[in-house]
Amino acid sequence: MTKQDNCIAIQRWMVEHGKTVSTAESCTSGRIAASLTQISGASDYFQGGIVCYQDELKVRFLGVNPDDIRQFDVVSQPVVEQMVRGACQLFHTDFAMASTGYAGGGMNGIPDGTIWVGWGSANDVHSLVICKDNGREVNTENAVETVLSSMADWLVHQK
Repeated sequence: MTKQDNCIAIQRWMVEHGKTVSTAESCTSGRIAASLTQISGASDYFQGGIVCYQDELKVRFLGVNPDDIRQFDVVSQPVVEQMVRGACQLFHTDFAMASTGYAGGGMNGIPDGTIWVGWGSANDVHSLVICKDNGREVNTENAVETVLSSMADWLVHQK
């Protein structure tokens, strides 16, 4: 499915089930939220999003544990999963999607193109890592498409 198809599938599911979603983004810089809101009717289920590029903001607004950032790096499974939970709490939503990564300019031994994406509810978070460097723009778009596709596929199995 295309990115637009996945956004439509997410919207339909959310509206049919009376649920809401939010986003917490770092390396995707609001592109997940922008993709969702390109579809007319997004205000029926999309509550809002936050771009937390700096670690301090992930800690302050999303409740990411700073010890996990130090231990695992900001580009890690524990951090992206905390971002999903934090977005659900911050925006009072049923579900959220999140991203954190090095779209270009890897650090701390983590290569360019390493991006963690997460999706789910505060009590049921899923994540995966993308490790492919095709340049900053393509890496970012790939992360957006991956998290939207993963969320749409996951929702099909929810009640």
